[in-house]
Amino acid sequence: MNSYHIEPHSFQIPVMGTGFSVDTPLKVAKYGISSVISLVDDALIEQMRKFHSEKNDIEYTPILKGDEDWRARRITSYLNLLDDLIDLEIKEMLGEEFIEGSQITKYYELLPENDLKRKYLKMKDLTVGEEKTNLQNYLRSQVTKGSIDVNIMTKLDNIPFYKGKLLDVKYSDAAAALRGYAKSKLNSSMIFSAGLNPRLYDAISQYKDFLPDVFGKLKKKIVIKVSDFRSATIQGRALARKGLWVSEFRIESGLNCGGHAFASKGILLGPVLEEFHKGKVKLMETLAGAFLKSGGDARVVETGVKITVQGGIGTTDEDEFLRDNYELDGTGWGTPFMLVPEVININKDHLRKLSLATKTDVYLSNASPLGVLFWNIGNSASEIARKLRISKGVPGSPCVNKHAALSTEFSDIPQCMASRTYQKAKLESLEKEKMPSKIFELKKQYILAKACICHDLAGAATETLGIDKRALTALTPGPNIINFSKISTLKEMVDHIYGRINLITSEKREHMFLKELELYVEQFKTKFETITLETVMTDGKKQLVEFGVNLLEGISYYRELSEKFTKEKKENFTVTLEALKNEVLKINKKIEIL
Repeated sequence: MNSYHIEPHSFQIPVMGTGFSVDTPLKVAKYGISSVISLVDDALIEQMRKFHSEKNDIEYTPILKGDEDWRARRITSYLNLLDDLIDLEIKEMLGEEFIEGSQITKYYELLPENDLKRKYLKMKDLTVGEEKTNLQNYLRSQVTKGSIDVNIMTKLDNIPFYKGKLLDVKYSDAAAALRGYAKSKLNSSMIFSAGLNPRLYDAISQYKDFLPDVFGKLKKKIVIKVSDFRSATIQGRALARKGLWVSEFRIESGLNCGGHAFASKGILLGPVLEEFHKGKVKLMETLAGAFLKSGGDARVVETGVKITVQGGIGTTDEDEFLRDNYELDGTGWGTPFMLVPEVININKDHLRKLSLATKTDVYLSNASPLGVLFWNIGNSASEIARKLRISKGVPGSPCVNKHAALSTEFSDIPQCMASRTYQKAKLESLEKEKMPSKIFELKKQYILAKACICHDLAGAATETLGIDKRALTALTPGPNIINFSKISTLKEMVDHIYGRINLITSEKREHMFLKELELYVEQFKTKFETITLETVMTDGKKQLVEFGVNLLEGISYYRELSEKFTKEKKENFTVTLEALKNEVLKINKKIEIL
């Protein structure tokens, strides 16, 4: 099994909530496909370790809450278990014959049309003999395990209380997750998202796996998820000065994604990609200078920095255009895989709801206790339960895991804004304030919208696998889900990504750039509508003007970009582009008279 070959696939499967993709590597890594696990929920991770240990007749010794460094140890143990199980699967696969239905055959059937795939096809056509046997042995030697990558949301760095006592800062959620991954035997990547966390970044260099070995190799790589070039420069340079190399910047659309949506000030994905494309050499020079000045190994710099993108990609044409036009090193496909039960955890009821989802079903909400926009589906078990609690006069969720317990507004012990205790106190406080009824209702709905994104996101796994039959499932796909309705196999989805089949079922799917623009125009309208209300949610006129300018600059860029499209695609693209431009201009005129 080769660890240093070029990655066999051009795409990876990003993190999807907590429960959906908590064991996705176990389902796809043996086929050379990389995927990402969230490290937020150590309770879920421990439940999954128990589940997979028992399923594979492996002795399981629980790591209990309250045990020394329990969060980090749970993460280390689970990641090591996954690595062991995947290695066993690959060992078994390498012993199989190249016959229809075997795993080794599936490995090669899934590959894109690259040199290795061509060698496989050549082997298939050969008659039995020495040449065929030698080629089969060569193909077995080229099998590469998909990377078991992990994700930490840097802002989720709560210092936990245990039995009423605040623990040491080294046990904070993010620090413990980092330590748990660092102590694992994985050779993979840590993906940091949600911005710079100085305390967390300071801790990375104490772990040798993030530093080059005697051969200049990094066992554990740093990947930063960003939405703009400036953020990449700032975070990359901050780490380089600590002697840490960022191996990849993973660009994600601010709105056209799943889960949390970190909306920019109207800065669109296309212009961001263009800035990375034009500025990659400068970025490399900046990072290399800071890294080498701090004593970094020049051999690490020679490996370069990868630039990848994810968020809303839906067709092979889009995927290829992104990689070719912006010279990207790969793409991420998330939401479409939510209709592939072979890859993620989801029960039949919620799988059906996703397959039937329409544009009105999938919406940006204020459900996240983190105060960030959050993609939601209104008929998930989690949302139905939230609305039922409100109708019964007892809003808020029981706070089980407390990973989003960040507010100290009503208590010295942090509370989650989705919790019953917080919402009760907040609503009582709101009642005492004097304000116009419209503002009161807006603030009230903002409070009530908050939902449990710890326990309920885990429900996709715990309820589906029978671990916790009382668990609720939250659904957080991106808007791209409405273009897919077929419940698919892994092979079908991979074939779709590489253009071998087409799984798009919507009659008219908008280009991913246009969809993101449409979402930003909707946000622009919403921000304008709230500007006259004296609420904490108001951006102000200055910010609105900036938002509008950025949108128009993005539209101008897309008009120039459309010259690279075929005639038919250009015509369809520019018609929608012009309509959205007119929407922006209308709002701009209204802003001028405020």
